Amino acid sequence: MIGKKEIFLFFMALVLLAFNCGKPRPPVTETKVIGPPPEDMVLIPGGYFTMGSDSSDEKPRHKVWIDSFFMDKYEVTNCQYKEFIKATGHPEPLFFNDTNLNKPNQPVVGVNYYDALSYAYWVGRRLPTEAEWEYAARGGLNDKEYPWGNDPPFTRCNYAPGGKKEADGYEFTTPVGRFKSNKYGLYDMAGNVWEWCHDFYDSTYYQRSPEKNPQGPDTGYTKVIRGGSWLSINPKHLRCSSRLKLKPFIKDRYYGFRCAKTP
Repeated sequence: MIGKKEIFLFFMALVLLAFNCGKPRPPVTETKVIGPPPEDMVLIPGGYFTMGSDSSDEKPRHKVWIDSFFMDKYEVTNCQYKEFIKATGHPEPLFFNDTNLNKPNQPVVGVNYYDALSYAYWVGRRLPTEAEWEYAARGGLNDKEYPWGNDPPFTRCNYAPGGKKEADGYEFTTPVGRFKSNKYGLYDMAGNVWEWCHDFYDSTYYQRSPEKNPQGPDTGYTKVIRGGSWLSINPKHLRCSSRLKLKPFIKDRYYGFRCAKTP
């Protein structure tokens, strides 16, 4: 037998149901908790940005969403790469005995894409996609030319204006971190060494690139490199949107890399 108390509770439930019927429900949100980055990395917060520019293979400009990720503060150094060689027996890179380029805190050079990939795998990381790289290089400054804004690059990074390698006080690569970081705390995102990215290169990829976390074409013959180098004469190569292609087995004294990591 149903008592008065049960009837009352049932009645109140119907009243509450009728009262709330048709009211908008609060949005469901998903909060992703990300721990602190490794000591030599920074957290790049997820968000939208405008990728590309109006020039050549950098167009069209397009909106891209990037999930949060970690990125190395600095380019991988000779000291770090030496530990990799000791631990794995991986072959030494070119120029490892060149006294102009082999200081412990100079970026490692003379590495190809596969060398960079092997190192990244060894440290439990990966190479950044070119979308991640550009997003990180911009440091939250959307629609700016360089990691620091639109001011000319002279004295702001290591390159060779007009072919003068020593114009910034360094004839070759600089020790990492000698120039001011961008607003994300990343150093040498312009100049010093070109950096290998994960993606295959395709001059028309931006025309069909997905909006969220693009990974580049599925196949290709060349890989993307970013950032310019200490031998870059033209400042256009130092822009955040600048992209070049390079065969993945090529090694030279102006190619290096940095790593990324998914939280």
